[in-house]
Amino acid sequence: MPEGDTVWQAARRLHDALAGKVLTRSDFRVPRYATVDLAGRTVLDTVSRGKHLLTRVEGGLTLHSHLRMEGAWKVFGSGERWKGGPAHQIRIVLATADRAAVGYRLPVLELLRTSEEERAVRHLGPDLLGPDWDPDLALTNLLADPARQLGEALLDQRNLAGVGNVYKCELCFLLGVTPWLPMGALPADSAAKLPALAKKLLEANRDRVVRRTTGLRGQDLFVYGRAPRPCLRCGTSVRVADQGDGSQERPTYWCPACQAGPAPPPGSPQRWRERYRRSGG
Repeated sequence: MPEGDTVWQAARRLHDALAGKVLTRSDFRVPRYATVDLAGRTVLDTVSRGKHLLTRVEGGLTLHSHLRMEGAWKVFGSGERWKGGPAHQIRIVLATADRAAVGYRLPVLELLRTSEEERAVRHLGPDLLGPDWDPDLALTNLLADPARQLGEALLDQRNLAGVGNVYKCELCFLLGVTPWLPMGALPADSAAKLPALAKKLLEANRDRVVRRTTGLRGQDLFVYGRAPRPCLRCGTSVRVADQGDGSQERPTYWCPACQAGPAPPPGSPQRWRERYRRSGG
């Protein structure tokens, strides 16, 4: 699932390509909006809200989209060959005289009244990259369920909006605890700095092509995607296991030496065991 910084970058690309320009073509390739035509309307702006994208169009309309695991917005110049997947995966095309924004594999795509767009995002907690950021509220939300695992609490967009699986793993490493630690067991000083740390990581990466949390050249991430390579701090083999209810593949990486707290429950590494074995773990 894309992280909040990735969605922020997508919003900026769409805004730079379309804002202030008149649409010469709109092509909705979903049955619900097959007859909708936005051609002739001016695009006002595109903003991100957590992992949601809101593209506002003249006439009081907002196009709401969400990338989830596989979705992507691609922007192409006039006459440029579209490269984002096969044509049958295209869900929408928004084109101006010199740009085309093409939405591939978008699982969420709906046209709303701009006055009603809040209903699509009102469930979200404070946005780490948004004007509504409130670290105190984010912390209150995270601590509301003391028994919940830290990793799961971080991924719940109702607590704070923008953390995905990569930042979940990296934040837990930087705090020195495993993602399976109950929120209520997180030391008070670590809990207090968690919202600010999350914001710092996303803000540092929103303008980068390659996401980096370590500050080390050639070693971009501390634990995510590193199993079974050595931990950058202690040399212990980084491990990977699933976290969650099994409805989505969320490989969770951690260093058993640097991170204190519970290990994953028995059986949770099963889905990744074969991949881990092939990589040499």
